[in-house]
Amino acid sequence: MIDKILYTKDGKKFSVRDSAKDYHCQFGVVKAEDLRKSKAITNTNKEFSVIDPSFIDQHEKIQRSAQVIPLKDIGTIITKTGIGKNSKIVDAGAGSGSLSLMLANITKQVTTYEIREDFYKLVKKNIEKLGLKNISIKNKDITKGIDEKNVDLITLDLPSPWDAIEPAKKALKSGGFVVSYSPTIPQVMDFVAAIKKEDEFLYLETIEIIERQWEINERKVRPRSQQIGHSGFLSFVRKIK
Repeated sequence: MIDKILYTKDGKKFSVRDSAKDYHCQFGVVKAEDLRKSKAITNTNKEFSVIDPSFIDQHEKIQRSAQVIPLKDIGTIITKTGIGKNSKIVDAGAGSGSLSLMLANITKQVTTYEIREDFYKLVKKNIEKLGLKNISIKNKDITKGIDEKNVDLITLDLPSPWDAIEPAKKALKSGGFVVSYSPTIPQVMDFVAAIKKEDEFLYLETIEIIERQWEINERKVRPRSQQIGHSGFLSFVRKIK
């Protein structure tokens, strides 16, 4: 867990894990007693703003192995399905747990399925690190069945998401959503084709979110050279029976 966040005036960010000790960085040393103030100055006279970390600061530091779903896509999943504090979520293909951990921060209950044991162990560690009590992980194949019922949202980050359609049909409440995240169009095509054969499901849309950051320096305004382009396609489905 992170104890404090330090910011320089030009936006450089540093995470302090143990504020009871002096903090060493490229700009020198911040004394432990200064970490309890709103401003801190290093021995080289570099000034920092000192703030308490929020959930996003902790989330940024989770241990990762698999490619994670970017925040731009997570935000779209949240807003387009309307999930909130009373929602019950099932997530499949946990990977490092980035999506399921973020969803657990705003919903009632999240259960995430992960077939790989190494990823399962990693997500367990990340859950403990963030101190979340409303998320559990199962080392199970979701295509073999979903234990949870009356679910508001099922998210799928799987090589073959169409294999999870039958279990999702049984677990979702009427009006609930399935969101499939796929990096390639052939996966999208096969998933949508399978969904359209189901009377219980209505295919809504497939979208791709492109994020472009801008550099703002007085009158010098331009897109940054490095951008977050393609990450994956989001396919939205709703249960209507």
